[in-house]
Amino acid sequence: MVFSSLTFLYIFLPIVLIVYFLTPARFRNIVLFLASLLFYAWGEPIYIVLMLFSTLFDYTVALLVYRFNNQKRAKQGFVLLSLIVNLGLLGFFKYAGFITTTVDSLFQTNMSIPSLALPIGISFYTFQTLSYTLDVAKGVVAPQRNILKLGTYITLFPQLVAGPIVRYADIETQLNNRQINWMQLHDGLIRFIIGLSKKVLIANQVGALWAEISTLDTPSMSWLTAWFGIIAFGLQIYFDFSGYSDMAIGLGKMFGFEFLENFNFPYISQSISEFWRRWHISLGAWFKSYVYIPLGGNRGTTAQTLRNLAIVWFLTGLWHGANWNFILWGLYFGTIIICERFFIGNWLVQQPRIVRHSYTLILLAFGWVLFYFEDMSLMGQYSYWLLNPFATTILNTTTLYYFTHFGLLLVIGCLLATPLRKKIPLPLPILICLFLLATAYLVDASFNPFLYFRF
Repeated sequence: MVFSSLTFLYIFLPIVLIVYFLTPARFRNIVLFLASLLFYAWGEPIYIVLMLFSTLFDYTVALLVYRFNNQKRAKQGFVLLSLIVNLGLLGFFKYAGFITTTVDSLFQTNMSIPSLALPIGISFYTFQTLSYTLDVAKGVVAPQRNILKLGTYITLFPQLVAGPIVRYADIETQLNNRQINWMQLHDGLIRFIIGLSKKVLIANQVGALWAEISTLDTPSMSWLTAWFGIIAFGLQIYFDFSGYSDMAIGLGKMFGFEFLENFNFPYISQSISEFWRRWHISLGAWFKSYVYIPLGGNRGTTAQTLRNLAIVWFLTGLWHGANWNFILWGLYFGTIIICERFFIGNWLVQQPRIVRHSYTLILLAFGWVLFYFEDMSLMGQYSYWLLNPFATTILNTTTLYYFTHFGLLLVIGCLLATPLRKKIPLPLPILICLFLLATAYLVDASFNPFLYFRF
């Protein structure tokens, strides 16, 4: 089940909200826990067992970590056990096929493993369970002794399958005691409708355009069409993921939770470093807290800092998918960030704003090519079209068709990706119209993916 589905909008969510608000406060975690299991089971009932195992396992390990807090070796052993089991499960389901395929290619072997569907959201809830255990080990939080409350945190359906990554420390108090008022419900509903509109009315539309352009062959492709297409994909992935985050944050408010922001208008950035402070904020914060700083951060020598940054960005790429293009994508951005930090940072800040912004957007465009194309030959071909205006032709009839039919949509998308969106008044009639319009699109929708579900 996805948020942008008629089943969720008109059946699941209304029923859960009604039951939730009719239930006494002390039993509301039970309602959320059961509703979250039903939400997850709608698409993958068998993998509920995996999620419940993770909940029970990390509940037990965290208690043992706390119990042996003064016995360093035992405590470290339990933390290591948590890392091995959680990352082992993630690795088996997400990376086993990639690893065996790579080994087969390198050593001409013929290893075979069963083909398993990737559990939806496993990358997100694995990081959440790990953050809980690691924070208990560091003394940031005390272990949760009520397994139902911990289960509610791990399975919480608003952010279960595509984030944002919510640390237990950020909502510990809200799990134990939260008060819900009409203003929260009002604000949450507005935020949800905004996210739904971004997803259905913009991301889906530019996504369909990109799906068409990305499959064009050389005779149909032009230099401007190639750029038109990658801009469409950049808007699709932004409005898709930030729209989901908006819906998750809005749903959280409806149930009394305050999730941290996950996007802060990343396309207005003046550098790649700034972009990654504004894009998928929860993931960057997780890697900083649990990988970069434990490795030493920037406290060591320059060589050690370079090593730490390289590890973080390798893992960032790998987290996004089990394919070499994601690793290349992560290392691409890691290399740029290292260059900005150690070599061109001072030069960059002295340039005019338009130069800094153009520099950032152009590098992002090539980054999205790496992100999208798993086939290296297609990746190279599309990059060549972007780089060389004379690879085919600068402009052709296909280009004119896309410009006339989708140009306004891209302009609107670009404008709404800036803080200008906050200045647009959204009174109740407009919000109702947006919701009904999104519903109308969903009734006849044939293209409604959530890009981050596969991560």
